[in-house]
Amino acid sequence: MPELCRFQGVIIQMYFEDIKRHHKPHIHVIYNKYKATIAIDGELLGGSLPVKEMRRVLAWIILREDELYAAWNKAVRKEKFGKIKP
Repeated sequence: MPELCRFQGVIIQMYFEDIKRHHKPHIHVIYNKYKATIAIDGELLGGSLPVKEMRRVLAWIILREDELYAAWNKAVRKEKFGKIKP
């Protein structure tokens, strides 16, 4: 799964063609032993994160929303997308 971004121990990834299970644009977040799937609109779709990291990821999503939607649109078309700044 391609990595979109990495900051302060948080790894953010996006699958290609990942629309069957969650049916909305989302990212996968890994932090230590925690994993979460978070929609680009901020909805927690699965898993969990510590509160501090969840807030950090949600703030990042707000700052990078346009870039995330652009990456999502490329991913569902099986096109490569670049990394997004922390």
